[in-house]
Amino acid sequence: MDKQQQIEEFTITAFSENAVGILNRITIIFTRRHVNIESLTVSASAIKGIHKFTIKVNTTEDLVIKIVNQIEKIVEVLKAYYHRRNEIIYQEVALFKVPTESLYGEDIIENTVRKYNAKILEVTPVYTVIEKTGHEEEIDALFRQLREYGEVKQFTRSGRIAITKSSTEHFSDYLEALDKYHKE
Repeated sequence: MDKQQQIEEFTITAFSENAVGILNRITIIFTRRHVNIESLTVSASAIKGIHKFTIKVNTTEDLVIKIVNQIEKIVEVLKAYYHRRNEIIYQEVALFKVPTESLYGEDIIENTVRKYNAKILEVTPVYTVIEKTGHEEEIDALFRQLREYGEVKQFTRSGRIAITKSSTEHFSDYLEALDKYHKE
């Protein structure tokens, strides 16, 4: 199997106007190509009025290129990019709700929270909420550890959030070049 046909993890970022139905149009592209979205986060970007879609997928480079090109054909999408793990800085956020009674007595939970660099957000007589920001593997490891100590009452995690390792956002560079072109 040649290098381009290997399944890899990619993070796609797409910049768009804030328009009704755009999320649906983007996800349909993945459905038609039979590519599962592993995580999806949509938020405002650093540029006023522009939203950023961050989408994590496992696929081939050939297919991710086709997907990015199709995303860019959506009228409200201004630009889309794909990145490998080593080209971005990324995190996820997770919240765990555990019974407060599991905190009493021994320092097991407290030591686990410290070991995984997590935070205790709220403590009530019934439950305690723990937050962990990190990579998927770190969150999964904390989940397994907490489950060993007892019941995890609730668990939720965000999709990936990511920024490029370059000094500026590629999209900002793109807008500057576009602006310069139109002024000439």
